[in-house]
Parts: sequence; C-alpha cells; structure tokens
Amino acid sequence: MEVVLITGGSSGIGAATAQILAQAGMKVYAGSRRGTIDKPHPDIVPICLDVNDAAGLQAAVQEIVRQEGKLDAVVCNAGNGIYGPVEGTLEEEARSQFETTYFGSFKTIEACLPVFRAQGHGRIITITSVMAVLQLPFQGFYSSAKAALLALSENLSMELKGSGIQCCSILPGDVATGFTAARKRNQAAQSPDSPYRMQMEKNLRKIEKDELGGMAPEVIGRAVLRQLRKKHMAVRVVPRLDYKLVALLVRLVPEKLKLSIIRALYI
Repeated sequence: MEVVLITGGSSGIGAATAQILAQAGMKVYAGSRRGTIDKPHPDIVPICLDVNDAAGLQAAVQEIVRQEGKLDAVVCNAGNGIYGPVEGTLEEEARSQFETTYFGSFKTIEACLPVFRAQGHGRIITITSVMAVLQLPFQGFYSSAKAALLALSENLSMELKGSGIQCCSILPGDVATGFTAARKRNQAAQSPDSPYRMQMEKNLRKIEKDELGGMAPEVIGRAVLRQLRKKHMAVRVVPRLDYKLVALLVRLVPEKLKLSIIRALYI
C-alpha cells in the first residue's frame, strides 16, 4: 500500500484527491489546519497540519514514517487566494499569498526530501494553476505565487534527476470548489474610491462564473492518481483538452497580442 501525504486535504481539490487515492488502494494522510475531513474513509487519516509551520511539518512527516515505515509521495495542494489590483496592495497582503501557496509548499517538500532520499524513492506533486502561465487581471499575486511554485517544481525535477525522486506539477484550470467563496479581496479592492472599481466588478463576475461552472475537483484527483501510477511522471500536466489548448496558445501567441486578448475578455 502506497502512503501519500496531501496538504490542504480537508476540502476542494485536496479532499477529492484524497478520496480518489484511497479508493485506488493508497493510504492517505490528509493534512489541514482544521485536521478533519468531510467524507470519512478507512484509508484516509486526517491530521492537523499548517504548512506555514516548518517544525510541525517535519514532526508530521516523521510521525507518518513511524506509523507506516515509509512515505511514498507528497501532494502539495494547500494554498490561498488574494484578489485586487497590484496598485495599492499592502506588502503583508502580498506576503500572505506567497507564505501559504509558495513557501508552504517549499517547507512541505523540504520536510519530505530527507525521507525520500533515505528510501531512495519518492514522488512530489505540486498543484499549481494554468494561471502560472496565463496571467489574469487583478489576480497578479496569485499568478505570481503559482508561477514561482511551477518554477520550483521544474528546477527540482532537474536537480533530483538520478536520485529516485520525481517531480510533477499539475496545472488546473477553473475548478468548482469553495475556493471561489473563500477568495479574499485585498484592501485596495475593497476601497469604494478605487480607480479600478468598475473594471473589477466586470472581472469578478467573469471569473466567478467561470469557476463555478468549472471542472469537478475529482478531475484533478484523477490526474494525480494517473501520475502516481506511472513509472515516470510527467514534469508538467494540464488536465482537460480545452486547458491544454489554452496553455499551448499562451506559448505560441505574441505577448502583446495575448495580453490584449485577455484584457478584452476580463476587463
């Protein structure tokens, strides 16, 4: 039985992934700050885990190894979302976005790597976003944090070559989860005097409609399962054909034209 740790495992993509992996015969430790899961399963163990707490992460990983004798994979899924214009964003707001989404994943990986090295094998999957390669207005810090996490994963993939440790980044598009309701507006976005107020109203209607009509989180969970079952994981995975095409077009279309198209659609 493979043993997998998932961060942000109490809801959304994390909870759906935990269910799918457990149903496939894996033992899943679903870490979250509240330490619970909404849908119990005999092979899912909910644990209290804050990805901003490096010491707590290391203790949790060591406890999993003590209980199971190994840890085969980690899925770095914990993240948050901040919405608003770059202009007027407070430094602490920007740092909050990076602390959980980027540094939380970095700390999680750092806690797992010694175990993977000692075993001679391990798999690291980071849940990034299509927004790591396709920036949308008023979500600049979310895009930046996801882009940084994608770069980290692909750098690790090169550095760990030959170690028995593999890395994969999965880039979801719009997914229908509680993330939409939990998105926080920064101080600048809440100001009634913001010069971006009218643009943000149109933008929010568009992105919330897209998200609420997006793919089920189980689509991402199945993508994770497929990679864990492969002998050699892909370095970068974009689930669903329409988002694969979007990611391809982003690479082919000239930057100025790309930004003009996105602006016309979202502002």
